[in-house]
Amino acid sequence: MPIADLPRPDAVALAHSASVVRAVRAAIEAADGWIPFERYMDIALHAPGLGYYAAGATKLGAAGDFTTAPEMTPLFGAALACQVDAILRTTAGREILELGAGSGRLAHDLMIALAERGAAPTRYAILEPSPDLAARQRATLAALPPDLGARVTWVSALPAQVDGAILANEVLDAIAVHLVARTGGRYVERGVAEDERAGTLVFADRPAPEPLAALAGQRFPPAIDYCSEFNPAAEALVQELGRILVGGALLIVDYG
Repeated sequence: MPIADLPRPDAVALAHSASVVRAVRAAIEAADGWIPFERYMDIALHAPGLGYYAAGATKLGAAGDFTTAPEMTPLFGAALACQVDAILRTTAGREILELGAGSGRLAHDLMIALAERGAAPTRYAILEPSPDLAARQRATLAALPPDLGARVTWVSALPAQVDGAILANEVLDAIAVHLVARTGGRYVERGVAEDERAGTLVFADRPAPEPLAALAGQRFPPAIDYCSEFNPAAEALVQELGRILVGGALLIVDYG
């Protein structure tokens, strides 16, 4: 779609966008003129009160910017309940931890479907870094029957262990990534700087730190210039989830 055909943001959205840009520029200035793309993405998505997931705009559903499977139909939760039921039956704890629960629709539909199967979990914990989304989740899950609603809780950090199922639906792709390029045999990290003459933010490269360069050396196709993203934070999260999962299974769903 040509950019001219996109709807123009209203005054509130434009003011919010300007605030985000100021935050990015402040970060660039504080870092001597350059920040890695990972830092830029983290500000844009998660900065308290500013980032896309941390501010108040509607994200999910018909009134938002995009939709995911749980927002479209309860059948997604019902289908997932088949796997979660089987997982919970192998564990003594029979608990669920969901990371980044969006609007709470998946948690709602999954709890209903599990209860219908006689497989309701002992606890359904939600780890949600966005206060805005956590409030929406509470509103959605308030519609659960009281006996199911009483099993839902919100946690501020990963628990020491989970004995049951860990769910992450559309979570990993919201974790900020590093951009690394190989040009003429050199590895560079792509970041963001300010073009003071034009008054715009621009991509800028710096030599890649050794850990990122080594990772690129292992994963890039050989002997050609190449650019790709790396997400050490997402990989570390999956490793940590595996460590705390003392029984059961981890289910990760991403569409891209």
